[in-house]
Amino acid sequence: MALVSAAEMLKKAKAGHYAVGQFNINNLEWTKAVLTAAQECNSPVILGVSEGAGKYMTGYKTVQAMVAAMIDELGITVPVATHLDHGSFDGCMKCIEAGFTSIMFDGSHYSIEENVEKTTELVKLAHENGMSIEAEVGSIGGEEDGVVGAGECADPNECKAIADLGIDFLAAGIGNIHGKYPANWAGLSFETLAAVQEKTGDMPLVLHGGTGIPDDMIKKAIDLGVAKINVNTDCQLVFADATRKYIEAGKDLEGKGFDPRKLLKPGTDAIAECVKTKIELFGSVGKA
Repeated sequence: MALVSAAEMLKKAKAGHYAVGQFNINNLEWTKAVLTAAQECNSPVILGVSEGAGKYMTGYKTVQAMVAAMIDELGITVPVATHLDHGSFDGCMKCIEAGFTSIMFDGSHYSIEENVEKTTELVKLAHENGMSIEAEVGSIGGEEDGVVGAGECADPNECKAIADLGIDFLAAGIGNIHGKYPANWAGLSFETLAAVQEKTGDMPLVLHGGTGIPDDMIKKAIDLGVAKINVNTDCQLVFADATRKYIEAGKDLEGKGFDPRKLLKPGTDAIAECVKTKIELFGSVGKA
């Protein structure tokens, strides 16, 4: 199976009332941790790449080549999609050229007319190249690669207009936020989610900002049609925590503990455990 578009895995998830995790990757360690955890859980997985992370890893062609080679070398057999996260129009074009298997066009900060126009063009290009495409209506709260959103709720009628363009899955703002959630967060708007689902029918829905949402809310969102949940901050936090503990314990000074393979291992292992926990929560264990 290995590298595939995300369309089929999310259709199955929607029908089976579970969700596939998108785990954002930042380097080789991140990618290895996510792939090995997904394989261990026999779960499909989506590797998310933000434009900032893509640039950090020297470009989308590098990312795609690394993932393809790693799948081969590690003997990964579960379905894996490489997916641009919160892509600009130009970013989407670069990922189409680089051979990604999925893209997200975030046109939420444009007028609905411009969002429709740009999404229409990208749907055609993505599908011609066998890629799946995600679109967004209603911005996700917090900040990601310079795109700032207050976490407003999407207009269900605008969601229908975008869904009708032939996209494969839709990110609709329902009060969710990127990064850590503030103490005064109002929670997810299940009324908005239900209304969006009613308008979009069988369209798999995407929940961004999966870090910090209580488990019961995650499960309810899945029941209401969410088939893809994005996780990034959680993995970053556990990686930082495990690395800090390793250094504070002075282990980098013992023997060759400063060797990057040893220095980065606790954090990498922590990411893998985090991914496994999320896969279990989302219900995708054994669904490969």
